[in-house]
Formats: sequence, structure tokens, C-alpha cells
Amino acid sequence: MKEAARNAAPVAVVRDGDMLVVSGALVRAAVAGAWTRALPLIAGVRRIDLAQVAEVDSAGMALLAELAARAGGGVTVVGHPAGLADLRAAYRLDDSLAFASA
Repeated sequence: MKEAARNAAPVAVVRDGDMLVVSGALVRAAVAGAWTRALPLIAGVRRIDLAQVAEVDSAGMALLAELAARAGGGVTVVGHPAGLADLRAAYRLDDSLAFASA
């Protein structure tokens, strides 16, 4: 029950200067809502703050990678939620969430 409640909770996305601040759990159940909130805020973002993100699953990682690409690439990621490092490695993404060179 606790797992279902956490996954259903909306993710908060706000803009703070050149930073997109995300909080909550970036998991499949929350990604569509997070996308809707984040997309209008992404232009000019240079940093994505994940310090208040509890965890990231593969759907959340796809969302972050697409947001980073739409921001123009080269974003700095702040914070290391559970799952982020493993998913970055699995999908061969660099520190800025772009595909790493081989």
C-alpha cells in the first residue's frame, strides 16, 4: 500500500532562475504529470536539481534525459537520488544526461 501511495503522488517541478527543481519520486506513475509541468519551464535551464527526488526509475530517467536534451544539452545535475547512477550507467548517459561517447 505504501508503494502505491508513493508512486501516485505528484512530482513537483518549479523553475528557480536557470535551474529546474524537481521533488518527489520520478517513477512511471508520476512521469506524465511531471512532463506536463516541466516542459513549459525547460527553455534556458542550465541545471536540474534532483536533491529532493526520492528515487528515479527508467521512465523517470527517460524524462530527465529528454528534458536535458530540450534544454540544449550540457546541463548540470545536482543531487543523486536512488537509482540515478545505475540507470545512467545502464543507458550510457554522461553527467549531463546526454549519451556518452564510446
